[in-house]
Amino acid sequence: MVFIFLLRTFIVFLANGDTIRVFKMTKKDDAFIFSAHEDFPIRHKAIVINIGIAETGKFIMTASNDTTILIWNRKGDVLATINTNQVANAYASVSPCGRFVASCGFTPDVKVWEVCFGKSGEFREVSRAFELKGHSAGVCGFAFSNDSSRMASVSKDGTWKLWKTDVEYKKQQDPYLLFTGKWSGKEPCRIALSPDGRTVAIASVCDITVYNAQTGAVEEEFKSVHPAVISDLAFDINNRFLVSTGDRVIRVFHNSAGYRAAIADMKEMLKKANTKGTKDRLQQQIKDAQKALDAIYKQ
Repeated sequence: MVFIFLLRTFIVFLANGDTIRVFKMTKKDDAFIFSAHEDFPIRHKAIVINIGIAETGKFIMTASNDTTILIWNRKGDVLATINTNQVANAYASVSPCGRFVASCGFTPDVKVWEVCFGKSGEFREVSRAFELKGHSAGVCGFAFSNDSSRMASVSKDGTWKLWKTDVEYKKQQDPYLLFTGKWSGKEPCRIALSPDGRTVAIASVCDITVYNAQTGAVEEEFKSVHPAVISDLAFDINNRFLVSTGDRVIRVFHNSAGYRAAIADMKEMLKKANTKGTKDRLQQQIKDAQKALDAIYKQ
């Protein structure tokens, strides 16, 4: 079962019946009640593996394990059909900014499309934005930074890559490869990129490894986090926590690696600072980050 929340609504794919169902949340007395509201028409010909919703609420994405991605409006009408041409989709998602849809699969690339709307909010088209090329084997997963200016990808070739995606793709500018790191995990796997782009986490079966995104150094290792395969992995919007799920429990970890990376970055910036105001600001930020890190270590 795949599901995603949208305000007071959540959307579920039910494998039993191949149905995308919308549930509404209502409040009765002091409790919230979820009730089936409507079913989307059956349009996928294979099992749905991912559902995403644009943060603007303008569209919903569903991806199946063939090569199909569908873009829907909230009424259940299909706005566009995407053929990824990746032999078989492994993962797909909507970017946090709500502009892009991306997918990876059997091929050694990540494909990204822009979902375009007019000034009055009407759907216009889905157009190819850019691709992440450089892996030598199929890509297992990818992740966006919070502002979609960075992406991370992990591949069967034993590498993960960090990309700068804040490019003028409409002028045919390609994303920049910023760093390539190594990982020795197994599939299935998931990758997460912290909102500030400083930390990469990779879940491999039941284990999690956290990397410094600039040096590739292993910062943290968490073994046998869940008794079942880790199904999702994400950082919170403020870079403070890493969250995983893989059974009936959600586990939350302090992003201590993120604090260490931020402190190292700011110390380098401090060396290059030219004004007293900038130096004072950086020194205070370093002090605050170190205080937060020390508090984690004391727990």
